[in-house]
Amino acid sequence: MILYQLRCSGAHEFEGWFRDSGAFEDQARCGLLSCPFCGTAEVDRALMAPAVRSGRAVAGAEEKAAEEKAVVGGGSAVSSPATSSSAGAGGMPGGIPDVLMAALRRLRHDVETTCENVGDRFADEALRIHRGEVEERGIYGSMSGEQKELLEDEGVAVQALPWVSRADS
Repeated sequence: MILYQLRCSGAHEFEGWFRDSGAFEDQARCGLLSCPFCGTAEVDRALMAPAVRSGRAVAGAEEKAAEEKAVVGGGSAVSSPATSSSAGAGGMPGGIPDVLMAALRRLRHDVETTCENVGDRFADEALRIHRGEVEERGIYGSMSGEQKELLEDEGVAVQALPWVSRADS
């Protein structure tokens, strides 16, 4: 694994782990990299000093990386509310990984630009759309647990999303 210091076109710096230098090049060429702060896909390697480790230090780093993957894979980081920025390399430990945070910010932006915010009227408006009383359209807002159960009983397909802070807030 290689740790690169990365920089986006907006001058934000962050870290990224890659299998090898070819993996970085492939992901960059395909537009799979994005800045966790602003979401841009214009990402390149920044200047950084090489890290030289002994065999013992490398084994410790591999164990630490395995622990970090277990936190993400176990769901604790993904299921917790996304309210703070990342801590440490890749947003770990205890936070949401940078790449996930950037994806959630893009998702929020897409929802806000393509759907109507109906606020706390969400459940009522979703029912009206489901019943054909109003024109079908994308909406978002908030609802209580009771309202969610009512929508599920009525057969209304809804999806709760983690609503992360904007990159510029």
